[in-house]
Amino acid sequence: MSVRAPRTPGWLDWYQDPSVPAFRIPAGTVDAHCHVFGPQDEFPFAPERKYTPCDAGKDQLAALHEHLGVSRAVIVQATCHGADNTAMTDAVRAADGRARGIATVRPDVTEAELRELHSAGVRGVRFNFLRRLVNTSPKEDLTTIARKIAPLGWHIVLYFESADLPELGDFFASLPAPLVVDHMGRPDVSLPVDGPQFSRFLKFVDSNDVWVKVSCPERLSLTGPPALDGEKHAYADVVPFGRRVVEEFGDRVLWGTDWPHPNLTGHMPDDGLLVDHVPHIAVTPEQQHRLLVDNPMSLYWPGEGV
Repeated sequence: MSVRAPRTPGWLDWYQDPSVPAFRIPAGTVDAHCHVFGPQDEFPFAPERKYTPCDAGKDQLAALHEHLGVSRAVIVQATCHGADNTAMTDAVRAADGRARGIATVRPDVTEAELRELHSAGVRGVRFNFLRRLVNTSPKEDLTTIARKIAPLGWHIVLYFESADLPELGDFFASLPAPLVVDHMGRPDVSLPVDGPQFSRFLKFVDSNDVWVKVSCPERLSLTGPPALDGEKHAYADVVPFGRRVVEEFGDRVLWGTDWPHPNLTGHMPDDGLLVDHVPHIAVTPEQQHRLLVDNPMSLYWPGEGV
């Protein structure tokens, strides 16, 4: 039996007893951004990982979704598992058609391997440009991967910092597949929502085939307040950014919990209160239904009813 690696010091476990949200999410809600970690004894973490998380497996994820009233999920491969997608595809298969997966693959991935991932429920790949999580993201390799997955109808999930968009935008626009941007491109919320940085991001979305996740306010917020202790107006400094994206791109926005919230060291949010953040950024029932149900269904389960 392999020796269990200890969790990275200072990094927090997921919130154990989430509150019941005051906001009643619509039937058919999709959590379009969540992860599974291990469990380590069954699905070991990648030797090249930058961090070691706690166990957060498919059973715990399913229990959270049942508690919140979430119907479907998009499970994104976590960097701690590298390009071994086994834990993710196991969780997707266990959901019996009510989950999709986003994989991490290498440039030498074969057509047969991609077909196998597709049959497991994978519908996209993730390109990570955060230097603290990956060593390099060579554009040549990513272009090779993009060309291989395009015939499957998959899309590409992009994780980057808004400050890096001027350097990366032309490359992103050249990719031969729809794009999904994690966490609004991680804007600096201390800057004006109508300032040049976020305006550049909005122009990028408007000019390309791009979907945007209005997720992870707990990562973006600088002044809070945090989603803890019953706080119903958490992360107020992020709200104008999320609301702007929902207003401008209402048919291309997605929402996700980001459970189990990897790499957080300051505080771990109450997932019930994160659901209560939704009506602050999607303020009408129509906006909420498109964000939580219609949009993710059209992207991940096209042609299927709720």
